[in-house]
Amino acid sequence: MDFANVKEVTYRVRRFDPDKDRAPHWEEYRIPYAPGMTVLDGLWLVKELHAPTLAWRSSCRMGVCGSCGMLINGSPRLGCNTQICELETTTVAVGPLPNFNIIKDLVPDLMPMLETHRQLLPFIVRDDHEEMEKPSGEFWQSPEELEHYLQFSYCIKCGCCMAACPTCATDPVYSGPMPLAQAHRYNSDSRDNGFTHRRQVLEGERGPWRCHFAGECSRVCPKGVDPAKAIQLMKRELVADYFKLREQRCPARLAETPKGVARREGIPEAPAPTVR
Repeated sequence: MDFANVKEVTYRVRRFDPDKDRAPHWEEYRIPYAPGMTVLDGLWLVKELHAPTLAWRSSCRMGVCGSCGMLINGSPRLGCNTQICELETTTVAVGPLPNFNIIKDLVPDLMPMLETHRQLLPFIVRDDHEEMEKPSGEFWQSPEELEHYLQFSYCIKCGCCMAACPTCATDPVYSGPMPLAQAHRYNSDSRDNGFTHRRQVLEGERGPWRCHFAGECSRVCPKGVDPAKAIQLMKRELVADYFKLREQRCPARLAETPKGVARREGIPEAPAPTVR
């Protein structure tokens, strides 16, 4: 569709206020259109011109924070990363991400996803607790070892993959693509030794075995993480000897400090950890 002469677009927004409404409903708003306008830009105009109580999440407006994940014309997307002209229609239907409870309007409750993510230990786990609590250096890692998990580290936790997953829509026990892909990211990290702990969740009904490999999670991912690939690799590694071999050796060692190298004046020390 040629948007060169488009002056207005119609926003069809799914509204729901738990303090007033018994069920969600749709409302339509006409707003002026300008070239380059994103779906998120349009929501701000809807709020300014028609619906001051309209609620959604957003922050960076640069496709980085993942806050503005929403259902746009039937597909989970980032509102800030989707231009209206890309939709090839002058009607923009915006709703909250499916497969989540709704807090208000376009605001989904992501806490179940994040709680599952937390239970799968999304951080480096090692047996040398003293080094983890009071680090004395960096853990050595080769470029080849970095490549094993780099793609999966780009996840911004927007929830779009969870909203597109047909298994998440029908199975409340299943962990979902985001937590599982991030578990694989750390399992594949040469500095990590926490697979034994994560396996308690991964081998049960919450693990990757419920995945039917529809691939929708990878199709809608705005960062190209490909969680479907991560889940399939996890299946293979759960039944192979890969992690048995990993557990028999120590994870990546501390990198050696080069001899004869002194810290330059004016270079500050690293700040103290803010998360324990």
